[in-house]
Amino acid sequence: MPAYEKKGYLVQDFKVFRLNSPMPKPLPFHYHDFHKIILFLDVKGDYVIEGTTYPLGARDIAFVRAGEIHCPLIDGESPYERIVIYIAPGFLARASRPGADLSSCFRRPPGEAGVMRLASGHTHELLSQMEKLECTARGDGFANGLYTEALFVEFMILLHRALFSHDLGTVKEAEVDEKIQPLLGYIASHLAGDLSADTLAQTAYLSKYYLMRRFKAVTGYSLHRYVTMKRLLYARALLTELPERAITEISADSGFADYTTFFRAFKAQFSTTPQEWRKMHAEGK
Repeated sequence: MPAYEKKGYLVQDFKVFRLNSPMPKPLPFHYHDFHKIILFLDVKGDYVIEGTTYPLGARDIAFVRAGEIHCPLIDGESPYERIVIYIAPGFLARASRPGADLSSCFRRPPGEAGVMRLASGHTHELLSQMEKLECTARGDGFANGLYTEALFVEFMILLHRALFSHDLGTVKEAEVDEKIQPLLGYIASHLAGDLSADTLAQTAYLSKYYLMRRFKAVTGYSLHRYVTMKRLLYARALLTELPERAITEISADSGFADYTTFFRAFKAQFSTTPQEWRKMHAEGK
């Protein structure tokens, strides 16, 4: 059974780039180890984040958290111009200050909008800042790295000000399944519990086989694959956040019935063992 594909890479604190080319071929559902912000400049299509489908238009901004499973649905003949920012979660934590959490735009509860729309009017400052950031990131002038970092922090501040002042609004046309979307929130908050198809069907008041078909139709992936992936991502986060905790306990905390199943699934998904992942992370600090 194929695993979800991890796409993109990030070896620095953040990466900014502009793309203006049609989709060469449909992308599969995938996730990243980093946060992602996308400003759509010219686009016709949809964007799926954790089972919610957002119709896209110019001046929309997508917020994709690390580990969220998503996929653009863009016709290969349609325009697709956007500015993309990859962001290391750890960098946002270091750049934040008390009362100024620069990662709060990624802390939305399950079911809240992952794509926002810029209101017309004075939000041009945010657009100008993002374009300036992208242009500077490609430069090589004196202290360009430091200058780019300063512009990035300024952009994140302007972005949060736009959110707090409601200059960024919800895309009202988003397609949300009234049964599946609440179930995604339930799964996220019950990873250590019983998430069998039978239990989830009872939770959603649906028959098991209808739920499995509907889940796949809405999200693009099977119920079992989704639950397993979320448990693995949670376990991987615990491995780095709780270095003293026994890996067998982390396996149980993440909802795996036995360690062998966890070990095999972790290695198949991330191409490394839990022990190796923890060691690499510790060495990288």
